[in-house]
Amino acid sequence: MLGPPDRHHLTAAIGWLELGNHSEAGEEIGRISPENLDDPDVLEARWQVCAAGGSWDAALGAAEKLIEVAPDRVAAWLHRAYALRRSSNGGLQPAAEALRPAFDKFPQAALVPYNLACYASQLGQLDAAMDWLKHAMKRSDKAGTIKEMALADEDLRPLRKLIAAL
Repeated sequence: MLGPPDRHHLTAAIGWLELGNHSEAGEEIGRISPENLDDPDVLEARWQVCAAGGSWDAALGAAEKLIEVAPDRVAAWLHRAYALRRSSNGGLQPAAEALRPAFDKFPQAALVPYNLACYASQLGQLDAAMDWLKHAMKRSDKAGTIKEMALADEDLRPLRKLIAAL
């Protein structure tokens, strides 16, 4: 657990992120002691800073480290796939492949199959995308929310008529 002053810097970074200022948030992360930079909460904030700034290679590095130190955080797996999709050496297929193990690892997480549905849809694998989306709806206690998200999601645009019929 982080103690002062690193806890204060992390709290400040999160506050700056909530205010939409990733630059100031990054400054606060930069003030955290080197021995605490691999703290899962610090890595999570660092990922958010990098993502907000569009620094996808750096975001990928933070997410990979987060998986290493906190493999039981579903967000780590989602963050890695999200960054990998956008990183310089990534793409849709690598993102899908990186996220796939999380489907079995987190059997209650609806956002894992939801994101797999998005990747499959964008890869033109529409049957697989619908299957993943149905898994997401089964895993969610708010299947209607998943359906609403899916209907508004540009990644799932090719499936809108099928989703509307669910």
